[in-house]
Amino acid sequence: MASVTSLTASVHQRLATALTATLPQAAADPLLRRSDRADYQANGILALAKKAKANPRELAAQVVEKVVTGDLIEDVEVSGPGFLNITVTDRAITGNLAARAADPEGRLGVPYAEDPGTTVIDYAQPNVAKEMHVGHLRSAVIGDSVVKLLEFTGESVVRRHHIGDWGTQFGMLIQYLDEHPHELDHKAAEVTGEEAMSNLDRLYKTARRLFDSDEEFKTRARRRVVDLQAGDPHTLAMWQKFVDESKIYFFSVFEKLDMEIRDPDIVGESGYNEMLQETCRLLEESGVAVRSEGALCVFFDDIKGPDGNPVPLIVQKSDGGFGYAATDLSAIRDRVFHLKADTLLYVVDARQALHFKMVFETARRAGWLGDGVKAIQLAFGTVLGKDGKPFKTREGETVRLVDLLDEAIERASAVVREKAQDLSEEEIAERGAQVGIGAVKYADLSTSASRDYKFDLDQMVSLHGDTSVYLQYAYARIQSILRKAGEVRPAAHPELALADAERALGLHADQFAETVAETAAEYAPHKLAAYLYQLASLYTSFYDKCPVLKAETPEQVENRLFLCDITARTLHQGMALLGIRTPERL
Repeated sequence: MASVTSLTASVHQRLATALTATLPQAAADPLLRRSDRADYQANGILALAKKAKANPRELAAQVVEKVVTGDLIEDVEVSGPGFLNITVTDRAITGNLAARAADPEGRLGVPYAEDPGTTVIDYAQPNVAKEMHVGHLRSAVIGDSVVKLLEFTGESVVRRHHIGDWGTQFGMLIQYLDEHPHELDHKAAEVTGEEAMSNLDRLYKTARRLFDSDEEFKTRARRRVVDLQAGDPHTLAMWQKFVDESKIYFFSVFEKLDMEIRDPDIVGESGYNEMLQETCRLLEESGVAVRSEGALCVFFDDIKGPDGNPVPLIVQKSDGGFGYAATDLSAIRDRVFHLKADTLLYVVDARQALHFKMVFETARRAGWLGDGVKAIQLAFGTVLGKDGKPFKTREGETVRLVDLLDEAIERASAVVREKAQDLSEEEIAERGAQVGIGAVKYADLSTSASRDYKFDLDQMVSLHGDTSVYLQYAYARIQSILRKAGEVRPAAHPELALADAERALGLHADQFAETVAETAAEYAPHKLAAYLYQLASLYTSFYDKCPVLKAETPEQVENRLFLCDITARTLHQGMALLGIRTPERL
């Protein structure tokens, strides 16, 4: 089915036509926006009047005369110095929502993007042999939502999880275990998932302390890195065991986060090893990179250190080893030339902004990021504790992600148990997980990615305020009403007059498609979250002011059930695009 033209777009077109008829030479943009004085306000006439050297109120009055009213627009009036206040008809509101509800694909009339391309999105990048902590949360949650949004709008999306699975730390860990084999005891060999990762994480920290304090061990560990890079069978087998064990753990954490991570999408640093030498050769032969004190470097006029000297991007170290830059540049080559991407999107901590600025500029100079390819870092801020400082345990340790998720589920289960009337313990546990994980995701996604946010579980699982629980509760309340309606089904009645609360809810529900398109185009899940919160708030107002099952006539009952149903479907679809479940009962 063709997408449904929103009321906003229809009103915009109607006004633009009237403007052109009044001022044929003008670029007719009415600058339309929603308003609390009417359904919409058009502000564009003031600028047009200035250009035409006309009186804005007189020009506005001429435009009003040319606006066609009746089916879509009920009333247009001139306000202030030349604004137009526009009221649409009740029939248009209900009719448009009915067209959305009739979408056979269930997309609520959301269009596919006009010119979809291929986006490679790099997100959810944990490190092998290390436990995931709170710092891994945002990349995973933001990236997962952006993937869902882009796919929903028709973009071809390739997911990439650039896990940390190569480098000095593995030489260090393998060497330590070769010298202390008893530390990987038989019991540890039998466990998998969280317990196995705790063992690996503990061993990694012990090996790191020895590496930092013992020069001879450091030398042996670095030799082991060379063995790893050379493909020594024993070293490689140990490394593979760590990778496999870590993946089992990663999958368990992402499953708890209610995220799908697929094995073929995990292409870590090691996945680009074969390309590193060629990447360096191409950069050096083209003159993009030069040798400086034995290292292969790229210099930039606008990037200097505190001493005023240029700060280079080091692609290859003086000892022949490769840095992160070599891997990231090789990944760009793979994603552009092999995966045929026209957009590269990196959901990475804002603190890596300088690194990615240098990498992207290097790739442009080398011709790997041509005119038809965009490379964007979707930089995100830090998760803070209630005190406004980076989130740590009381002992000053980084908070383990599984501990944080388990606590969220525990808190949410308590809220569900308190509200539950006819749920079994099994259902309470299931709802508790959906509400708890939803609470964590929504707190993250309702904040602009670039901003820091405070992690406050008390607020997150509250039924009041801007929380996912509030949205989930609104959805569950609607499902309860629809069940109580029995055989009476939702049905749109465009001929009925609407109460103010019905109009407000209907007008907002009609903006879903525009919001999804804007959110996807800007990689900005917080805009969709804000829209959904307002939708739930408007529904609450409607619920308080407009009896549904006890409405005055059978037609009004059906129409209000229809408003309930379209709101529920919009909440359900919108929350799904954020990666959040909407339970039928709470």
